[in-house]
Amino acid sequence: MPTLIVTTILIASSGIAAGDWSHWRGATRNGLSPEPSGWANGWRPETVWTVNVGEGGTSPIVVGDRVYTVGWKANEDHVACRRLDNGEVVWSQSYKSPKYGRHSTGDKGIYSGFTSTPEYDEETKTLFTLSNDGELRCWSCDRGDLVWRLNLYDEYKAPRRPDVGGRRSLRDYGYTTSPLVRGRWLLVEVGSRAGNLVAFDKKSGRQVWSSECKDEAGHTGGPVPMNVDGLPCAAILTLRNLVIVSLDSERPGRTIGSAKWTTDFGNNIATPSVSGQSVIVTSAYNHYAMARFDVARDKLVKKWETEGVASGVCTPIIHDNRVYWAWRGVHCLDFETGKELWVGGKVGSPGSCILTSDDRLIVHTNRGELSLVETAKRSPSKFTQLSRLPPQFRADAWPHVVLAQGGILCKDRQGNLKCLRAR
Repeated sequence: MPTLIVTTILIASSGIAAGDWSHWRGATRNGLSPEPSGWANGWRPETVWTVNVGEGGTSPIVVGDRVYTVGWKANEDHVACRRLDNGEVVWSQSYKSPKYGRHSTGDKGIYSGFTSTPEYDEETKTLFTLSNDGELRCWSCDRGDLVWRLNLYDEYKAPRRPDVGGRRSLRDYGYTTSPLVRGRWLLVEVGSRAGNLVAFDKKSGRQVWSSECKDEAGHTGGPVPMNVDGLPCAAILTLRNLVIVSLDSERPGRTIGSAKWTTDFGNNIATPSVSGQSVIVTSAYNHYAMARFDVARDKLVKKWETEGVASGVCTPIIHDNRVYWAWRGVHCLDFETGKELWVGGKVGSPGSCILTSDDRLIVHTNRGELSLVETAKRSPSKFTQLSRLPPQFRADAWPHVVLAQGGILCKDRQGNLKCLRAR
């Protein structure tokens, strides 16, 4: 845990502060934090505050001294801005919304409410939220005023996701993927006949373009930005394929390359992980595997695929030629060969992790157990756990853990959110 105190917030005079967690999987969208773990003579983070923000699998985001949360309760979606030091509400908004998306089916006993993590835009100081029923909204971050809104189901008529597994494994969890700001565009995986990916003008909500790929939306955390031979792109794991989409202003939406990747129950859950021009994808069920694809202009080449090694939920972290994730154990895999190097820990299906600046993993699993684990830098051949805290919650810890401005923010699917720090 970082040695910074939560109330000692350093805010950059312009741009995103170094310790912000301003997007899905952090400021750099890869699960890597610029902050240290705080490991010295022990690691026993203490709770600073606890609130309930409403049901959902979404993570909070942190910008400066503010925490932005979304959740569902009492037949409404709730969006709130809170103080990072004490959790007090700065502003909040709500609107009528169903507990599940209008085409939802399956697994309603293990998820509900918001799943898409909010997206922050530094230029306009606005927040974008997307509910599981397709309600896309833009909010001003200063007072929480609504800037614009549209409903993706109403506008694009996306049907229920089909059974792509062929084993009566039909699942539809509604809209789950986080929006992505790129320049003047807000990119959203709409998953309609108009295009899998749609770019909206972030200031007005007007559609600018849609992608060549017409796949149904996947169930991941969102599109991931990358560059391919200098061309801006996004990696997307749709319901059917890994797709690399061009974000070049000359020909936006063009498919650079694609590879089939379908899973029973539509459970392409883990977000693609990007390192340079390589992408890691993984899933469980009938496609219980992890694979690395290398991307060049107009082609996608599989470098390796390792069967029997997978993450069903946690998005992998790529760092220093290693891949880490927390799903049925904490795992370390060689990025070049796909060979698993070690696995350990008492981890079930709920789980996520962050890699800190001093090469350690903060792991959040099961019912909110927090642990600190060595990476391969200090433990190349075996799982080494430095410290472990007891469960923080009574419900599954589906939301990915956050490390920002000296605080660990962890949440369960019922919306119980805790901020902890180390002394």
